[in-house]
Amino acid sequence: MDLRFNTSLAEGYKSPSQIARVLTENWLERNMYCPICGELSIRRAEPNAPVKDYECEHCKSQYELKSKKSDSDSFQATVADGVYRTMIRRITSLDNPSFFFMHYDRYVVNNLVIVPKCFFTPSVIEKRKALANTCRRAGWEGCNILMREIPATAKIPIIRNGVALPVQEVVSHYHRVFNLQTKSVESRGWLMDTLHLVERLDETFTLNQMYAFAEDLKQKHPYNNHILDKIRQQLQFLRDKGIIEFKGRGIYKKI
Repeated sequence: MDLRFNTSLAEGYKSPSQIARVLTENWLERNMYCPICGELSIRRAEPNAPVKDYECEHCKSQYELKSKKSDSDSFQATVADGVYRTMIRRITSLDNPSFFFMHYDRYVVNNLVIVPKCFFTPSVIEKRKALANTCRRAGWEGCNILMREIPATAKIPIIRNGVALPVQEVVSHYHRVFNLQTKSVESRGWLMDTLHLVERLDETFTLNQMYAFAEDLKQKHPYNNHILDKIRQQLQFLRDKGIIEFKGRGIYKKI
């Protein structure tokens, strides 16, 4: 995998955003494999396809790319995206794409992660303020992806600090995480919330520590009157999926 951009493609462009788009999209098309099935390449989607930039011809998985010039290995708290209503419609359809998030510096990719589609819910999408009446696109409402609301478990590394990870390692990691896929958007929300809370605790934690988050969960799910039952259910789900291990007597350990 060549981590360098083909800078010759930037000739003729003046806008920094256009240059970045051309170089990053070309890099992904030339270098990226499908992290779901391992197919050696992915193709660019039809122009103006809603919330979809790339597609794997073998398994038909869909992807969108978001990139930023940065030398940090920590991805920013928010990532700007397109039309809010379009994004919400796509992610609640259960036919939404997975997302690549890229950092690059000096025309070289230094960090790239993929977040599986099952980790996108309305709670991680923030509506931006509508454009003023004086703007050319008056009333247009964009959105931000709230990276801080996506559990660390869901951010699967492909390139880390300028080093590309082995393809099979990435594919295996993806399937282990995607194994958490649920059948509804509501279930996705509970999964995200539970993972966030587990990640805040030590490697070994207790059921009572999770119960201590009950009030926080009640605020996020005000119509659920069985929060403690739901916590136990979600921990059992994470145990069955191999994310945590039950050690007995209300004690759990992260795997």
